[in-house]
Amino acid sequence: MFNSRYPRLRERGAIWGLCIFLLYTSPLSCFANFSQAKELIYKIKEGLPGGTFIGAIGVDLNLDFTVDPPFLFNLPHKTVSEEYVDLNNTTGKLYTSATEIDRETLCPDNSEGLGCVLTLDVFVLPQQYFQLVKVKIFIEDVNDNRPKFPLDVISISVPENSPINSRYAVEQAAIDPDLGLHGVQTYWLVNDFGMFTLDVEENEGGELTPFLIVTEALDRETQAEYITDIIAEDGGTPPLLGAATLKIVIIDVNDNCPQFTESQINVTLHGNTTKGAHLARLHAFDPDLGANAHISYAYSERVPRDTRSLFHLDRITGVIKLVGKIDTGTAKFYKLTVLANGPGCIPAVATVSVHIIKVVTGPPTIIAGFIAPEKDGVVTIKESEPAFSPIAFFTIKNFDLNQRVDCYLEGTGPFRIGPYQLFKNEYLLETTESLDYEKTQEYELIVVAKNMQGHVIKTFLKVQVLDENDNAPVFQQSLVEISIEENNPPNTFLTKLQASDQDSESRGEVIYLLGGDAPEIFVVDRFTGVLTVLTSLDREEKETYRFIVRALDQGTPRRESIATVVVTVQDRNDNSPRFINKDFTFFVPENFPGYGEIGILSVTDADAGENGWVALSILNGSDIFLIDTGRGALRAKTSLDREQQGTYQLWIEAIDGGEPALSCVTMVTVLLLDVNDNPPIVLFPQSNQSYMLVLPNTLPGTSITEVYAVDKDTGMNAVIAYSIIKRKGGEPGSFAIDPETGNITLKRELSNRGLYSLLVKVSDHGQPEPLYSTVMVNFFVNETVSNESYIQSLLTREADIEVEERPWYTGQMKEGPERYELFPCQSVLIALSVTCLGLFFSVVMLTSYICCKKFKKHRKNRTEVEIPLKMKNDSVQVVNRNLRQISNI
Repeated sequence: MFNSRYPRLRERGAIWGLCIFLLYTSPLSCFANFSQAKELIYKIKEGLPGGTFIGAIGVDLNLDFTVDPPFLFNLPHKTVSEEYVDLNNTTGKLYTSATEIDRETLCPDNSEGLGCVLTLDVFVLPQQYFQLVKVKIFIEDVNDNRPKFPLDVISISVPENSPINSRYAVEQAAIDPDLGLHGVQTYWLVNDFGMFTLDVEENEGGELTPFLIVTEALDRETQAEYITDIIAEDGGTPPLLGAATLKIVIIDVNDNCPQFTESQINVTLHGNTTKGAHLARLHAFDPDLGANAHISYAYSERVPRDTRSLFHLDRITGVIKLVGKIDTGTAKFYKLTVLANGPGCIPAVATVSVHIIKVVTGPPTIIAGFIAPEKDGVVTIKESEPAFSPIAFFTIKNFDLNQRVDCYLEGTGPFRIGPYQLFKNEYLLETTESLDYEKTQEYELIVVAKNMQGHVIKTFLKVQVLDENDNAPVFQQSLVEISIEENNPPNTFLTKLQASDQDSESRGEVIYLLGGDAPEIFVVDRFTGVLTVLTSLDREEKETYRFIVRALDQGTPRRESIATVVVTVQDRNDNSPRFINKDFTFFVPENFPGYGEIGILSVTDADAGENGWVALSILNGSDIFLIDTGRGALRAKTSLDREQQGTYQLWIEAIDGGEPALSCVTMVTVLLLDVNDNPPIVLFPQSNQSYMLVLPNTLPGTSITEVYAVDKDTGMNAVIAYSIIKRKGGEPGSFAIDPETGNITLKRELSNRGLYSLLVKVSDHGQPEPLYSTVMVNFFVNETVSNESYIQSLLTREADIEVEERPWYTGQMKEGPERYELFPCQSVLIALSVTCLGLFFSVVMLTSYICCKKFKKHRKNRTEVEIPLKMKNDSVQVVNRNLRQISNI
């Protein structure tokens, strides 16, 4: 890449030529030209692996690499930039080195406008070619950094009286070292609680600042804090995200005023009550916080000054004490109006009515000594204290020694007061059982002392129960059952777990954690209890997930409880039926009974319920076959005949019960195996009434004729054997038949003229029992046929036929001195039978070939026999014509 200020090569051709010419006379004559520095600029992206091609300096300088000596390229100075590149000294090609280039590390203070540049000085050598080449490599930014917030937890304070659409800047904006679109582009909230939204503003410098916008009215007393995640997203593809916890603290404002828990209190006071006695304790509350919840107690202006001086009201605690002496002669009733003042509020009003009981003789005096911590008449005790824990010790004084004094409690609660050991008039107040802060937080007790004359004195005591972490969080449900359809989108909401803790303050704050048995695909928000699944679920992979969820409080020591979550993945019809084989082949013997089971088509569907119900149907051939959907059994409606059709190809479709339904198709081939159900058919001779003329001088060994038969079966069921089983006329053993070809030959000279009849049995080799046919072969031995009607009468005349030969399948035949072995190769026949069962299609072709060959041989033999038997008269010619027609069948 050349800088555009350099002239083009063809415009400087003359100068280059001149320099080359002068090179031989003055080696430095053109040195000034070569010494001029040139500049090359390349651009690459950061993060490229080592060995990535940057540019070819020699090519970009248009150098002629054919010169001698050749060019050399060198980096004269070892700079930081050269750590990132490798230079080929002979080709001048620049490559990235093994040190990966990180634009943010290389140019930490670089702005997008200036760019990040690696600069190199390259010398082109040797000296006569010297050039200084300035190489600038601009490093382009890639999105390899995700936004990052400066703090993991960002807090922002919002007053509860903020008007809707109020805007609060989130100052801790995210930082992304990448440039341009690869930097931070937007912000968003994971959960806005329906109360907030997020807006993003860009300043003049292009920096983005997120602003929190209030969309609904806030109330700190309803919810004092909102915790969510704020997400920063850059503009890369895909975008990278950064997250921080955003804690929205609702600032209290004084929008509530004090209220008394009791607005009317009655107190009975004896005239001789000692100074400092507690009469009552007023209590008001304000749900605000801090200074906004500060309450002070004061008497109303209606209360006279002397009454105020008699009954002291503590402005902080609200305790009223007797501080003066009561004049029982003039005063019988005092009405104290007490105000509870809060900042900027109208005071709440309560009335204390003090009734004075005149005492003739002085009642006992009660002196309290507190064992439990006490302040301003309020005793505190931990709820963890065991039963019979002592609270206070009371001593009764100023009484007549001769009078009995009773001391007892007024009020409810698990307390009792009784004499302390053997000491007289000393009493111990203690608990009767352990206290429970979650049931009752405070008790108001009255200790009463009464003498025999009915004089009574009372002292008031308030017991506050201090909370401890004695309650574990309790789940609303100990078993949480969730159903979700498979193929759900990632980050799907499952449920919101809820557990409560009766303890107060941080002891009652609950966080949620998953148990160790929970798969990593499930996530629970530790503060909200929202349970989500990160990935898409597949019912066929796993149908049920069962794991533990823990709820922990923030007390010391921490307490926890567990709940079991069962996630059931519901099926969707996302799997097609599948046959266990790509295709099926069934071998069935012909004449198989109708509706018999041909074979089972096994099909599966990974789905469940109706989605996994599969129905089978035949797409073709349903007029012959049917299928049992329940078992997948293929059946034929009728018995099948192989001789009509030997192979059937069916297409079977499996459809499931889903919506929409899914299906698949397989091919079924039904091959019919041959059964020996056809006897051989004799084609020649055509009938038992046909005959042939045989000359008396025919020589033994001459082939006379043949019996030709076919069998529609295949294999061994179609292999035919011929045998002579009966004879009529002539001498025994005159004729013999070839058991394989059916060829009949003359075995001895014919000494007698007349009609010879042979009963030939044509049998196949079928199992379990061969089938056969018979045919009568007639020979008329004479020189001529002079009287055809006479011959016909002989053919129709009934006469005894003697057995000449045994059937072919009995083995051998013997007559007279001769012995004929019909089947000398029985072992070969057995081997042939086994071969034919496996290759019956080949046997069909072989049989056809043999039949054609026999037919040709028969015609040849027939011609050789009939040549010497021609007759002179017309009747003989007619007979010969008939015989020739028979032989041609």
